[in-house]
Amino acid sequence: MTYFQYGPQEIEHLKKKDKKLGAAIDRIGFIERKTQPEIFLAMVDSIISQQISGKAADTILARLCGLLGDVTAANIAATGPERIQQCGMSMKKAGYIKNLAALVHTGALDLDGLRALPDDEVIRKLVKIDGIGVWTAEMLLLFSLGRPDVVSYGDLAIRRGMMNLYGLKELPKAKFDRYRRRYSPYGSVASLYLWRLSVPEA
Repeated sequence: MTYFQYGPQEIEHLKKKDKKLGAAIDRIGFIERKTQPEIFLAMVDSIISQQISGKAADTILARLCGLLGDVTAANIAATGPERIQQCGMSMKKAGYIKNLAALVHTGALDLDGLRALPDDEVIRKLVKIDGIGVWTAEMLLLFSLGRPDVVSYGDLAIRRGMMNLYGLKELPKAKFDRYRRRYSPYGSVASLYLWRLSVPEA
C-alpha cells in the first residue's frame, strides 16, 4: 500500500501562508491518503468510479481483477467488452476502458512518458481520451503521479471544504484561484485537508 507523501516542510509552508488552514491542520492531524502508482490501473479505476459510490466502484474493480487476474492493457485488449461490462458497469464505461487499453497496448499513449511532463501537458493529453475529463486527469496527477500542487476547482468537496474553512456562502472561480495560489507549491496537501473539511465533523 502506498500513500501520498508529505511532511513538515509542506505543513509549515501552509501554516505560514494561511492561519485558518494551519489551525485546521493542527486540529485534524496527519492525513494518510492511499495512492495508486500504477497509472493504467488508476485510469481504469477512475472510469469505473464516475457517478457511482466508492463502495460500488471497489466492488466492480474487484470483479474486473477477478476476471482478468491483472488489470493490464494487454489483458483488457484480449477481453470482449461484454465480459468487462458484466463486472457491473455500463457498456459505455466498458467501451471507454477498451479504448484506453487499445491506446496503451498499441503504444499510441505512453503512460510512463507522462511522468516527465508538466501538469498542464499531462491534462492536455489525457482529456483527449474518451471517458477522461479535467477532474479525472487532476486526480491522476495527485494520486497516481504524486504531483505536489493540485487543487481541483472541478471537485465539489474541495470547494465545499474551502467554503467551510473560510465561512463563505459562495466561491467564485477568481476567489478559489487566489486561495490556490496561496497554497502553492503544496496545493495537493491543502487538498487533503480541504476534503476532510468538506464534512461537518472536520
